[in-house]
Amino acid sequence: MRDWKGYKRGVNLGGWLSQCKHTYEHYDSFIKESDIKTISEWGLDHVRVPVDYNLIQDDAGNYKQKGYEYIDKAIEWCGKYGLNMILDVHKTYGFSFDSHDGESGFFDNEAYQERFIRMWEIFAEKYGNIGERVAFELLNEVTDQGYIKTWNAIIKRTIERIRRKAPTVKILVGSYWNNHVFAVKDLDPPYDENVVYNFHCYEPLIFTHQGATWIDVMPHDLRLPFKMTYKQYKEACAPISEYWVRDFFVPGSEDDMIDSTYFEKQFKSAIDAAEKNNAPLYCGEYGVIELATNEDTIEWYKTINEVFKKYDIGRSAWSYKRMDFGLSDSRLDSVRDELLKYL
Repeated sequence: MRDWKGYKRGVNLGGWLSQCKHTYEHYDSFIKESDIKTISEWGLDHVRVPVDYNLIQDDAGNYKQKGYEYIDKAIEWCGKYGLNMILDVHKTYGFSFDSHDGESGFFDNEAYQERFIRMWEIFAEKYGNIGERVAFELLNEVTDQGYIKTWNAIIKRTIERIRRKAPTVKILVGSYWNNHVFAVKDLDPPYDENVVYNFHCYEPLIFTHQGATWIDVMPHDLRLPFKMTYKQYKEACAPISEYWVRDFFVPGSEDDMIDSTYFEKQFKSAIDAAEKNNAPLYCGEYGVIELATNEDTIEWYKTINEVFKKYDIGRSAWSYKRMDFGLSDSRLDSVRDELLKYL
């Protein structure tokens, strides 16, 4: 598995140019230069910047030049404070990981796909030859497993077009089930040596998303500690979602406590795929909802970080500010120095 230097410890700027009210007033106020300075002072080496197509396009596909100024600004600030940056398309016309966005049709519509590829060609023209300090992530969290054949084909076509303008920029590709680590193995072999396999990890979901109001089946009053046995997690998941039970269980004794071995088993098939194809492996999102206790939050980060470090997997925590996971939020003021050791 190849190393990817400069993208080991990062944080997402979620809610700035994506998953937000798309107004210039919001863009101007949510993230400022001082935030990038803070992230650098935390000792991190990069940020992941999610953007929705709405930033730079209207619904008819006309480009909004002013939107690019915010990406320009992010790159400028990162350069000033010694941070690298991943430009991530979080939503494209016709597809969003969040069904509430009302986007549909992308995987069945060649015109939508061409619009997506053209967007990446423009990004490649503008940002693809800055050097190692900027990388591209094609699309956030493909959902249905049934999309994988089409998605692999779109990946290839998009990279082919990017490469005409940006021959060496690093390009991150993720798989289905919202970029689940189990799905990495079904990505095609990398197009070239500058492709990175990407996954997200919020496992066990019932812990990291406890009480999440946007998950329909999640009891909003549910609160759980992190340190429980496999059996206890299974019993907590069973009345909520059989899918979570199937998804959660990896080989092991039901009486075992959740520890780093759990994450090592979760990551195994992705690590094997990266080893087989000599590709870097990267975790673009991971984190714990603000409803968990600070102590449990730290313990979860500490535990998953053991595996990231053991296999030299780069990662970017979700998220810097607000978004129900904010690492800069006041609730963590008393423990942030400790938590930052495990990012």
